[in-house]
Amino acid sequence: MHVLLDTHALLWALAEPNRLSTPAAAAIRDAGNNVLVSAASAWEIATKHRLGRLPGASLILAAYTAHLATLGAEELPIRSEHALVAGSLLTEHKDPFDRMLAAQAIVEGLPLITNDAVFTEFADVQTIW
Repeated sequence: MHVLLDTHALLWALAEPNRLSTPAAAAIRDAGNNVLVSAASAWEIATKHRLGRLPGASLILAAYTAHLATLGAEELPIRSEHALVAGSLLTEHKDPFDRMLAAQAIVEGLPLITNDAVFTEFADVQTIW
């Protein structure tokens, strides 16, 4: 199975794994699963760090691709198809990072590992938590 990590799930998997739910942690650890991380998560982490909202993220950012490799995760690039769907989603939710993650989950047919209830606004997004 392929799974997509929400940004907070990625951060918790790397720095605070005890914050993950049992099903989320199991899905990430399952060697049979292909864990994907959106390029939007790198953008979100870097943006929030720059704005002072993730002050402890400097170590993660400094070795971002190495951390993904340690986690056994692969990066999911943002393609124009993802961007078009993200921009077309009929929801009031305006967060561009969430919209992109939802679009990628929809386009790629991936469950999203997230604790964020906002994804219930996106009818076609299946979540694991």
